[in-house]
Amino acid sequence: MDLKPTKPLSGFVELLPAQQRCFDACAGRMLNVLRTAGFSVLDLPAIERAEVLTDKDNWDEIETQMFLFQKGDTKMGLRYDGTVGLARYVAGHLNDLVFPFRAAQFSKRYRGERAQRGRYREFYQMDLDILGINSLSTNYDAEIIAVIARALDTVREFVGPYCVHVGSRPFWDALFEYLGLSAAQKKDVFVLIDKKDKMGDADFAEGLSDALGDAAKEGKIKSVFSDGYAAFVGASDALDAAIAEINTFMDTLHAIGVENATLDLSITRGLAYYTGLVFEFKLTEHPELGTAAGGGRYADLAGKFSKTKIIGVGAAIGFSRIFWALLESGKIDVSRFSRPVTAAVLVMGNQNVAYAMRAAADLRAAGIPTAMYLDTEKKFKNQVEFADKIGAPFSIIVGDDEVSQNTVTLKDMESGRQNQISVAGVIELLKK
Repeated sequence: MDLKPTKPLSGFVELLPAQQRCFDACAGRMLNVLRTAGFSVLDLPAIERAEVLTDKDNWDEIETQMFLFQKGDTKMGLRYDGTVGLARYVAGHLNDLVFPFRAAQFSKRYRGERAQRGRYREFYQMDLDILGINSLSTNYDAEIIAVIARALDTVREFVGPYCVHVGSRPFWDALFEYLGLSAAQKKDVFVLIDKKDKMGDADFAEGLSDALGDAAKEGKIKSVFSDGYAAFVGASDALDAAIAEINTFMDTLHAIGVENATLDLSITRGLAYYTGLVFEFKLTEHPELGTAAGGGRYADLAGKFSKTKIIGVGAAIGFSRIFWALLESGKIDVSRFSRPVTAAVLVMGNQNVAYAMRAAADLRAAGIPTAMYLDTEKKFKNQVEFADKIGAPFSIIVGDDEVSQNTVTLKDMESGRQNQISVAGVIELLKK
């Protein structure tokens, strides 16, 4: 019989146990930051109606980006991000939620696009959003950034330092309006700005020339990157409002202690999605990973689900992309996660299994990670080798003498020292 393949499908990742423990520990730290900041961690369905996931009727146009299937007459798809499901959820529970509503998600997402390095078909993403009805202060944008910064601080030993780049869609909207650009020109120039860092100055200038064909307008746009926005103060009410928003926002970030926050007007993000301030977090020591987290403000989250205007600011942390890349490259030392248990319980004789299991239950109840070796027919040498291979610093031996005296033998695996002691005594020693 031919053996079936053991490797997962392309674009799907499996971690070794120590890597997975590191991954889980980092997720736990970051989620704890979100919870202590008042975010409700939601667990929304992985499968949505296709009409919820997309407005397109032609599946052929989107099948390369989404996993779609049909059961009976119902077309469905696997979620590709957290925003669509959140929009549906909030619109469906408007009367059950208190606004501003803080929502967080940490779940798997699925994208049917071609798998490549750093882009997966199945991946974890961490989302956080703050939503308001009809209005929402930009102070919440600052809070989102501050919370992400605190979350990244909890795993700084693995990912290193970070910097925050802040952009402004209202500034560009106001400048384009001031320059008299057409709708098509605005779209073309936004795309160019979004790609500017990868294009280089020469290609960017050439792209502007192709899009605008007006040297004066092109010069005004290029001057933003060379000289900043000071020259546009007083040019129009809309530009003044956008510049004032930027200045106040950056002052707020610095006042609340967000490190390395800088204005970067090349940050535009989600051209058909974000409408206000936008931001990206980048890992200083790992520029190859690109954006570690990013988000911004959107003027109407749930427009296709509800007539109520829901304004929000949200962000996504590329959790899998960051940690899988660092783990696979060996840039994270997982040696500290190679010892999943503190004690290994070794049983001599099947007649002593029940006693050993009760002892293990007491240890676990006291919060001491404990594994049992229950193949009592194996030689004791095999049991000791098991304790050594899993990296247990202590083994707890249960034989006839220990059961008759209501004790266990505690062995220090490094020194080899051992002594007979009560289970309560073991707990007291190991909890120290």
